[in-house]
Amino acid sequence: MSRIVLPIALFVVLLIGSGCAVPLQQPDLLQADAPIFVPGNNEEVVWERVVDVIHDYRFRIARENKLVGMIETKYKVGASILEPWHRDSVGPVNRLESTFQSIRRRVNISIQRAEGGFLISVEAFKELEDLPGQASSSAGGATFQDNNPLQRDLNLVVRQSTPSGWIPLGRDIALEQSMLGRLQRTFAR
Repeated sequence: MSRIVLPIALFVVLLIGSGCAVPLQQPDLLQADAPIFVPGNNEEVVWERVVDVIHDYRFRIARENKLVGMIETKYKVGASILEPWHRDSVGPVNRLESTFQSIRRRVNISIQRAEGGFLISVEAFKELEDLPGQASSSAGGATFQDNNPLQRDLNLVVRQSTPSGWIPLGRDIALEQSMLGRLQRTFAR
């Protein structure tokens, strides 16, 4: 019996382990950094539809300037596997990464007037949290230590000792392409 179980267990481990090495299929992507063209002449309608798409991805707007044609969102913590209703983590790789790492994203959208319509471009930026130490306190962090002199820090359990930093990971092309595709479908109606 053990002669059969060992090869089967080894086969299952190799099969599961090789799943990470299989490349994921990418959908047909729009050209990166290429804005989409939206025909029309009503700037207010275009602006409102772009804002609706931003809200579909559950981003909150930090700043918007119609004169310049720019919308900036606030940072949003990346959606995990357990949050399928959030659309900011596009694809299984980004979902998995946001599940096991602290990732945040922000989006800048540019709306520029062009001949016969508008050019809309999307830039999404991704950052990884950089913690200087332990993020949460241990259960005994609020008790007195025998080997240290008395310290009157009453915030041991409430928060971390130093603020966290963020490491820029560059542009999130998958999110940009997803938003551009959604904008194209929105204006195709």
